[in-house]
Amino acid sequence: MENSKALGTWLDDFKLSHPLVIAGPCSAETEEQVLEIARELKNSDVSIFRAGIWKPRTRPGGFEGVGEIGLNWLQKAKEETGLLMAVEVANAQHVKLALEHNIDVLWIGARTTVNPFAVQEIADALQNTDKIVLLKNPVNPDLSLWLGGLERLYNAGIKKLGVIHRGFSTYEKTKYRNNPEWQIAIELQSKFPDLPLICDPSHITGRRDMIQEVSQQALDLNYDGLIIETHCNPDKAWSDAPQQITPTALKQLCVDLKVRKESDDADEYNQKLAGLRTQIDELDAKLINVLAKRMKIADAIGMLKKERNVAVLQSNRWNEVLGRMILDGEEKGLSEGFWLKLFKAIHQESISHQEKVFKE
Repeated sequence: MENSKALGTWLDDFKLSHPLVIAGPCSAETEEQVLEIARELKNSDVSIFRAGIWKPRTRPGGFEGVGEIGLNWLQKAKEETGLLMAVEVANAQHVKLALEHNIDVLWIGARTTVNPFAVQEIADALQNTDKIVLLKNPVNPDLSLWLGGLERLYNAGIKKLGVIHRGFSTYEKTKYRNNPEWQIAIELQSKFPDLPLICDPSHITGRRDMIQEVSQQALDLNYDGLIIETHCNPDKAWSDAPQQITPTALKQLCVDLKVRKESDDADEYNQKLAGLRTQIDELDAKLINVLAKRMKIADAIGMLKKERNVAVLQSNRWNEVLGRMILDGEEKGLSEGFWLKLFKAIHQESISHQEKVFKE
């Protein structure tokens, strides 16, 4: 994907003065429901109307979408409102039907992205299409899997590509339905800065009261757009009711969101920024030196344990250190989540160093 700059040109075609907004119900339920929501969104910042036609559920027995008939409803909505239409596709048959009904945007869901065989099947069915194709991140936090899906689509001659960040599953209990793991999306963005990056705050949060907060975070991180589940009567929605908002709420959200500038040409700003970045660079260099010294001490501990035939892992010591570090971190304004991740990584590296000593 060396020519990623070309992938961003389709977004320029919209000629928007604001981030791209994709909105609509989690699921198309009835023709009347689809048309009602589309009409409400017509005169707003929304450029693309989304609706799930096929709904892969975690367990059988739930509502799994209306199927092909929903595509006819989307055609009617497009004719009446002029909005582009988007649906999720999970296999070649879905692609075939979506293309036959002239759907403008196809997205690949998180459960599908995790399966390279399924992504390849979809890529083959979309060979050289001029449709916009958006790839959601995989369920698990695996950047390589996300990039692999993109490469399969790109190799199939699909030039209008973009990605959707919808968060990642985790066993840890957090305030999110799917933990954002912003650093993964940021790393993808750094590799392909011209690839349109869209945030899905509905699936990240699972709660309508957090949509605004996460949407703003995404814009602060220079995301290109948002995909937000919208329903005229969210509490009565047939799927994912808690995370959907009304068209009125969506319009107000778009008004309230602050779009940041990518940069500032003012000399004063650039001088201050350069100075602060220099401080960061100096501290980063010190961090590396401190961590290197710490690992040398870990080597010495490993040697001492080896001599005395003592096990590498000392759980009581680790718990003691971790508890102390969390308290120290909180006093200095560092979140527990960050501190835990950092010290777990440092501890794992220390264990690796000691294990290496044992093998020598």
